[in-house]
Amino acid sequence: MRLSQILIATLREDPADAEIPSHRLLARGGYIVKIAAGVYTFAPLMWRVVRKFAQIVREELDRAGANEVMLPIIQPKELWVSSGRWDRYVTDGIMFTLKDRKGSEMCLGPTHEEVMTAYVNAQVNSYKQMPVNCYQIQDKFRDEIRPRFGLMRGREFIMMDAYSFDADVKGLDVAYQKMRDAYCRIFERCNLRYTIVQADSGAIGGAGSEEFMVVADSGEDSILFCEASGYAANVEKATSRLPDAPAGGEVRPMSKHGTPNVRTVAQLEQFFPGWQAGRMAKTVLYKATWKDKEAVVAVMMRGDLEINEVKLVNALDAMAVRLATDDEIKAATGADTGFAGPVGLSDKVRLLGDLSLQGRTNLLTGCNETGFHCLDVNPGRDCRMPEFKDLRLARAGEGCPVSGQPLQQARGIEVGHIFKLGTKYSSAMGATFMDQGGKPQPFVMGCYGIGVSRTPAAAVEQNHDDKGVVWPAPIAPFEVVVGMLDPKKDDQVKLAEQLYGELQQAGVDVCLDDRPMSPGAKFKDHELLGLPVQVFVGRRAAEGMVEFLIRKGLQKSELAVADVKGRVLAALGRS
Repeated sequence: MRLSQILIATLREDPADAEIPSHRLLARGGYIVKIAAGVYTFAPLMWRVVRKFAQIVREELDRAGANEVMLPIIQPKELWVSSGRWDRYVTDGIMFTLKDRKGSEMCLGPTHEEVMTAYVNAQVNSYKQMPVNCYQIQDKFRDEIRPRFGLMRGREFIMMDAYSFDADVKGLDVAYQKMRDAYCRIFERCNLRYTIVQADSGAIGGAGSEEFMVVADSGEDSILFCEASGYAANVEKATSRLPDAPAGGEVRPMSKHGTPNVRTVAQLEQFFPGWQAGRMAKTVLYKATWKDKEAVVAVMMRGDLEINEVKLVNALDAMAVRLATDDEIKAATGADTGFAGPVGLSDKVRLLGDLSLQGRTNLLTGCNETGFHCLDVNPGRDCRMPEFKDLRLARAGEGCPVSGQPLQQARGIEVGHIFKLGTKYSSAMGATFMDQGGKPQPFVMGCYGIGVSRTPAAAVEQNHDDKGVVWPAPIAPFEVVVGMLDPKKDDQVKLAEQLYGELQQAGVDVCLDDRPMSPGAKFKDHELLGLPVQVFVGRRAAEGMVEFLIRKGLQKSELAVADVKGRVLAALGRS
């Protein structure tokens, strides 16, 4: 293809709202054009990238036995009510909703579990028709509170979502592993450095899930990992070995002490010399939201540790939690912020405690009285025994749960997520099949997603330099560009056309830059656009010599025309 026939408009300056390299470089390269917050037009070159990645996804999923379908974007409220997710998504504020002319409520699909379950339920009646695995590649819509980072967090994006249906858990395990293997092949074919981490299932739900993370400094997700054991988890899901803390010793009588204006753990350590944070139990109040109610809950955590709010949501089986306001804390405890505790806490306030406090004695806690704290508090004697749950936020440096070695932390970009849903949706929606005994059973489901528009942006995060994008060849808009530096010179035009034709015949995805631009402008454009291999025909065309450049590392050399095809194929790994 000739670049003179493609709409390319590069920019000299970074967009004002660009915070990370992929947003900055894709916008400057004219790959994406902002239409509204979180909504982008994909220019011709970007659409070639997305289509190439989507084709790799299709090939590997087809190889794994999945079938491509196309589901409706507009979905009726009734489907989401039947699964129990309408209220949660509306409460979270991330779902676009609308009404048709008859007043029926609909949504723009943020995901398609409900629609796919309804489809398969209508088509599959017997265990003999399974396993079934269907996928689609389609736009999704989520009303992000703060769209940012270009294609990383948009309100409209392209996603592959697949769903497997089996007769039992054993069948799900087989389907899950097939999809996991397919994902590995997809990201390996794209030359991406990725890791697989344990993850929280979030609003999708299910028994367990794993995320595929592209490791990049700009990633929004934190990953904790251990090289010794191979353990890796999103920080929302991660566990670690409990850090040591001073023991409380033999049980002693509780005592109350005045602590005017002493509210934080650090202030308490100074006020009570010898009482380290690990011997304290801070009590944090949250406002939790369920489908049919809201309530303030109290959470006890060891003073030197932090609460993981994702784990808290799961422990409460709630839709969301937020920190209670000063007024809500006062209403629930009778005290100002900073003095909440288990002692004297109203029975109307649910009390949870982290496992780090289980069996601990002689704690320092608040006592729900402004200006006072209690020493030597022993749950079960001086206050209610809390419901003990794993609520702790694991941190870098703490021991790996497998090897005990210190956990390391990195940033990652989620590009894929796979879930074992079990019967969560099929049971809720009454989706069943007849088993071998002739009895109706709910489908055992899996769910699998890949960010088709996000993954190319993640590839840019891993592959760029200070001059522009450095595309991995499998998803580059073109593998090679042949550029004539002066289209007015017949010898350059003839040689460039010759090389262009030879590379096409060799099966190379090549473009010809025949645009009427100065050589300097072309060089800068191609540094920014980042095509993997670049061949420029210039002043030495009459001698049969060209400039050959590998974009990664900007490796330049002069090359005889006869050697160009072989060097191109070698650079692309096809020699």
